[in-house]
This record gives sequence, C-alpha cells and structure tokens, in this order.
Amino acid sequence: MRMASWQWGGRDHVGTISSDGREATPLAVADPSFGVLPLIRMLARGAPLPSPSSARLPVEVIALRAPLPRPMRSIFCVGRNYHAHAKELAGTVFRETMPQEDPWPIVFTKLPECVVGPNDAVRLPGANVSVQIDYESELAVVIGRGGRDIPRSRAMDHVFGYTVVNDVTARDVQMRHQQWDLGKSFDTFCPMGPWIVTADELDGRATRVRGWVNGALRQDGMTKDMIHDIPTLIETCSRGITLYPGDVIATGTPAGVGMGLKPPQWLQHGDVMRIEIDGIGAIENRFESGQ
Repeated sequence: MRMASWQWGGRDHVGTISSDGREATPLAVADPSFGVLPLIRMLARGAPLPSPSSARLPVEVIALRAPLPRPMRSIFCVGRNYHAHAKELAGTVFRETMPQEDPWPIVFTKLPECVVGPNDAVRLPGANVSVQIDYESELAVVIGRGGRDIPRSRAMDHVFGYTVVNDVTARDVQMRHQQWDLGKSFDTFCPMGPWIVTADELDGRATRVRGWVNGALRQDGMTKDMIHDIPTLIETCSRGITLYPGDVIATGTPAGVGMGLKPPQWLQHGDVMRIEIDGIGAIENRFESGQ
C-alpha cells in the first residue's frame, strides 16, 4: 500500500495511491494537516483505515506534500552507513576525526520543521551562513509499532513502511560545530516523499538508492551494502528510548556525495536533485537562493 499527503482544491488531504502511482484516493481523516500520521496510528491500534472521503483523483492534478509534513519528533539519522561512502569520506576532512568504519552506528537528528515536500524548493542559505551545501540520498524507515529496547531479531515487526529523504547538509557548518544537528537542520533541508510504501510491499534491506544532480548520476547503492542494517538501527535507536508510531529513521547515504568528489562539488542556485528508490518512487527538488 502507498500512503500519501497532498493538497487539492485549497485543502490538505490524506489517502492512498494506486499501485501504478496514477490515482489518489482521499480518506476521511479528522485533521489531514498531520499527513499520514493518523493512519499509521490507526493501524498500530489495529483499527481499519477510514472510508474514502471523495472520488479518486489523477495524481498529476494534486500537489504532493511530504507524507509526514511535520513529524512529531526530530528525525533519527545515521551517518556513514555504507561501506563505499565511509571509504570516500576517509579522504576528506573527516579522516582526522573518525575511523573509516564505526563499530556502532553514528546517530544524529534533524529538526522536524526542516521537512518539505517531494517537489518543493530547497532554500540555500546566504554565503555568510554556509557555502558548502551537499546532498545525501537516503531510504527512511517509518516506525509503525512503538517500543523500547527492541531486539534486532524483532525489529522488522516494528516497521510500518519506507519513504525517500534527502539529508541536505551544510558541510562547513557540520564541521564547525562538530555536533551535526545545526548543519543538518536548516529550513527546507529534508525533502521527503513522494509517499510511504508499506513494509508488506517492500523490503528496505534489499533495494536500490540512486541520486542525480542536474541529470548526472552521482549516487547508486544497494541497501544490502549498509554497514549497520535496518534491524541494527532500530535496536540502537530504541535502546532506553521509546519509539512511537510515525517516528522516522533515515538510514544513511551511498557513496557519491559532493563532499567526496575531487574537487568537492557543492549545490548551487538552480541545481536540481533527483532521488529514486526502487519500489518507492522519486523526489525531485530545485535548490534556490534564500531570502
């Protein structure tokens, strides 16, 4: 099943997307401004999905929002989680501060307010704030059943589904502060979408993540090449911390980020970044100078 949030007729809507990605069916949700979150919570309680609230619509006439426009909490994010990406960063400024591969997942957060839709513009900060804006194509796991101290042997039972995110990063700010949250959390720095695909239709442990900048392929990786797999990430993030339905874990990015190129290539005004994950779909965002 594909679950999405969109705008049409001047209003927010939540519902399902047909398997071919062509039709949207709005469902009767009391407050659709929260996106798919109410549906995730209903299913977590064992309740059925609500009835359709109106007729189906062609996807091309709606404006897709992020499926979780405002996550209830900060997004859990994982750094340097693909073998090839860890190797490419070993040749950057990270070589002096971190081993090539870490025995434990590196976990940081992005503020929930930085989430934008799958086709929304990403606002570049002024040069006085950052001049090293980078992209990170990522599979994100959406939690469906909450819990604390979840063992990796049962972790996949807690997965609701998957979506696509771009973990946009201000590299100079990231390095300046050492803690990564500020450089990861600028407004608009987390495009998400186009929808959530439920875990019964996709195994996130075996899919492909690709990213293009202005039509040129930069990233192409398989999730089976993660250093720390999805069950390990869920186990790690839930140690002593209760996970709730609707929580998001971004699982890391494959090799090919701008920082890893020689010389580095930072995103500029007018650049378009497209990310596609097999079994989910694609997001595409233009980077524009901010005000």
